[in-house]
Amino acid sequence: MRIAVLGVGSIGGVLLGALSDTDCDLVAISRGNSASNLSSMGLVLFSPEGPIEAIPPERFETIDSESGPVPEEITNSCDAAFICGKADSTPVLAQIAEEILTQDGVAISIQNGMGHAQTLAHRLGRERTLGGITTHGAWRDNMGTHWVGRGSITIGSLDESKPSANAERLIGFLDQAGLSPEWSQDINMSIWKKLLVNVAINPVCSIAGVRNGALLEVPELWTQAISAMYEAATVATASGADLSELDMDDLLREVAANTADNRCSMLQDIMAGRKTEVDHLCGAVVEMGESVGVPTPRNEMLHALISGIEISSEFD
Repeated sequence: MRIAVLGVGSIGGVLLGALSDTDCDLVAISRGNSASNLSSMGLVLFSPEGPIEAIPPERFETIDSESGPVPEEITNSCDAAFICGKADSTPVLAQIAEEILTQDGVAISIQNGMGHAQTLAHRLGRERTLGGITTHGAWRDNMGTHWVGRGSITIGSLDESKPSANAERLIGFLDQAGLSPEWSQDINMSIWKKLLVNVAINPVCSIAGVRNGALLEVPELWTQAISAMYEAATVATASGADLSELDMDDLLREVAANTADNRCSMLQDIMAGRKTEVDHLCGAVVEMGESVGVPTPRNEMLHALISGIEISSEFD
């Protein structure tokens, strides 16, 4: 099986590094300096348990998405493509996925936010698209990819069908890689749950400049986070999601405790001077709230504050 990782950042690096321990063929699609480093030096992965793994560049085929067309030997050759890039890159990565996938190959978005799987489906068709989320924790610096917390990868079809033969093979490789794959019969609900957690943790911890565990230690931060979460849940319910069995307080406490030492991806972006994904988190809640007639003042405020931080960083 040939598996492509599109966007080798923190989570993409975890996927690429973990799958390197299986016998699947791998394609890494990155750009610029990241692609150059992968092709010349390979990937360094710091595991949660401490050992450092150096994956040589020969283990995977590296493609620089900015260097021109996809090489002919990669075109229509991949059985699966994980979309791991930032939210704004989804349309471009969907185009690349269309070029590299076989006729029955599948694309899987494990990005933060809403709508990415639908963007893929518009390009590839719903039958070739899977939605996904991950709870693995990771960050990246010039030393390599730091896999700081083991979690799981949940994937599922958009029409709630059973996994295809190709998807089952993919799940097998993910299991061999130690990535704890799960198949969801309702991936849209799984994506909503991830969004609820993200709008609670990411903007609040990023504005305060703290790790996730601070939400459990500072009551004022908890209040802001859980308020954003409940507001997003109201939008989800108005949009047709059934959250009746979800205890949001318990969910947020569990995630914050399990990732207490982590800096969320939004805070990592701010610290690195990169654009965040707030438009696809709080911004998505605001937009969906407007469409279903639900006011979202908390998410509007968090969206505005993060956007202001982004602008200010441009002038530093």
